Amino acid sequence: MLEVVVTGIGLWTALGPTVQSTWSNLLAGKSAIALRQPFRLLPAMPLAIAGKYPADPEPLLLATVRAAVLDAGLPPPLKDCGIVVGSSRSYLNRWEAMARGEQPLDRWITALPCGLSTQVAQALGSEGPVLAPMAACATGLWALFQGYMLLQTGQCRRVVVAAVDAPITPLTLTGFRRMGAMAKQGCYPFDRDRTGLVLGEGAAAVVLEVQDRASGQCSYGQLLGFGLSNDAYHISSSRPDGTLAVANQCLQRSGLHPDDIDYVHTHGTGTRLNDANEAHMIEQLFPKAAVSSTKGATGHTLGAAGLIGTVFSLLSLQHQRFPPCVGLSKPEFDLNFVRVGSSVNTAVKHVLCSSFGFGGQNAIVAIAR
Repeated sequence: MLEVVVTGIGLWTALGPTVQSTWSNLLAGKSAIALRQPFRLLPAMPLAIAGKYPADPEPLLLATVRAAVLDAGLPPPLKDCGIVVGSSRSYLNRWEAMARGEQPLDRWITALPCGLSTQVAQALGSEGPVLAPMAACATGLWALFQGYMLLQTGQCRRVVVAAVDAPITPLTLTGFRRMGAMAKQGCYPFDRDRTGLVLGEGAAAVVLEVQDRASGQCSYGQLLGFGLSNDAYHISSSRPDGTLAVANQCLQRSGLHPDDIDYVHTHGTGTRLNDANEAHMIEQLFPKAAVSSTKGATGHTLGAAGLIGTVFSLLSLQHQRFPPCVGLSKPEFDLNFVRVGSSVNTAVKHVLCSSFGFGGQNAIVAIAR
């Protein structure tokens, strides 16, 4: 297998529009979650949005991709570059605006689900493969896997992988509220008092290259392997043992032992079921590893969450420092949680990043320094 490394990163969250601003605010224990009422006909609710109004995904995505490419020292055009852009909601905001009569219906051509990947390809001048995966909240890690495989199979010289979601739309908010998944106050992953998730806007991008081609270039980390599965179990819930199986799969394919893992960046949505299933997996396999979820700070960015978590994991390797589990005050589970104010420097060699989605989508990636 080829050694695939990350040579550039970009990030936009409600904590900040850059890698540096988001990371520094996260380490400081800040949260972007606040009570907001972006739509007059819906009640105020906790949300993680940066601007006065909900964002469109396209400008978030393009700014993040440009930052990642610049960070990798690769000025466009990138003709030999593959493009993978994942999104759970894509241009749903535009479809809803057309349905309400706020935008002309003939704009549907600009709102196709694959349109985001096309925009990135045009911006970078790419003539390589262009993919647009959708796998619910595991989309970001599925996109990362597809980019990884494009390099493993020799389809292109390098790959830009990105994920974005701007889910603050009336339909999305109403749907999650009807499910009873939305928190009423804030997002508190793994806490006894957690009541649900909080939606947030976000985007992440990484540049993937084969190690020998990227020689002499700074690398944030190496992608060792993935665990991927679909439970086909329930429309919204995961199989209770599904996370454990996919974690073992990831370890086997990465050539790692559970004791090799220093840190687990969890999916950690703040819902009762997801946190309990994921905590059980960590208790069984990684009881000594440091653990945190960053959704108490950024909100749940749906299809972008897995790739945003990957960037946080890469930053942990680069800075040898773990991000805290913002919002956690009374842990329900006996895990080695990283608390606000305790994010001290430590030796970090191997990390895992997990992401789980509706329909039983399970994804975990192992990354090495």
